[in-house]
Amino acid sequence: MNRRVPIVLATAFVVAVIAAFIVWHQIASTLAAPRQTSAIRVVAAKSNIRLGTVLSASDLATIEVGTLPQGAIQDPKNAIGRGVISDLYQGEPILDSRLAAMGSGGGLAAAIPRGMRACAVRVDEVVGVSGFVTPGMHVDVIGSGTPPGATSTTNGTEVRTILQNLQVLSAGTDIEKDAAGKAKPVQVVNLLVTPEQAETLSLASNQTRIQLVLRNPLDTQIAQVPGSAVGNLFSGGKPQPVAVHRVVKKAETEDLSVEVLNGSKGTVERFAAPEGKH
Repeated sequence: MNRRVPIVLATAFVVAVIAAFIVWHQIASTLAAPRQTSAIRVVAAKSNIRLGTVLSASDLATIEVGTLPQGAIQDPKNAIGRGVISDLYQGEPILDSRLAAMGSGGGLAAAIPRGMRACAVRVDEVVGVSGFVTPGMHVDVIGSGTPPGATSTTNGTEVRTILQNLQVLSAGTDIEKDAAGKAKPVQVVNLLVTPEQAETLSLASNQTRIQLVLRNPLDTQIAQVPGSAVGNLFSGGKPQPVAVHRVVKKAETEDLSVEVLNGSKGTVERFAAPEGKH
């Protein structure tokens, strides 16, 4: 047997033991060392805060985060006195984009961007009570009614998509008085619109019966909707044919004349031609 083999094996064993000890020592040192974290303190909501609230020091708290969110507020002075333009929830870091500009106050007006308007529309109880429409959602507005100048020969009540992809600013209950002067709750939804859209929406809400249709907020495409009518429901979805009134012109007629010979005398008899013949 070669004497070098045991020596090589022994040397390899010693080297392996030394390497294992070094690795173990490094791992143990890493685990035993205190973890150093760079915690960042940001301003957060102390409790649930509703849209339109003007923040005060009692509404705010500070929390530690590992990564600074974009737009997060770190100094409470930069949040106090500003209006909330979107609901905040307890423990949520407050972002600058969720607050109105300094000095603009609170309420719904602070949530309206420059050049836009908030237009209130009344909706039925099903839409309001069931939570169908909540702030931040996007809706289409459709109106149904009888067009001006419509007659019994037309398709009757028609429905049209009036406005599309409108953002809901708020939804709640308002108090109005009925014909007898008694107060009654009315479901009201405020929509974010342009000045031109505000005019259209106001006219539609007064002249037609409007309804809100919920849409995906990521779907911003404006659809080309032709509209429909009651008459189309009973014609397989096809436009109902329009009645055509035919005007029959009376044909001009000529009298018929017959010459009658009686011996040497002759007479002419005239007869009216039958109607429609000549």
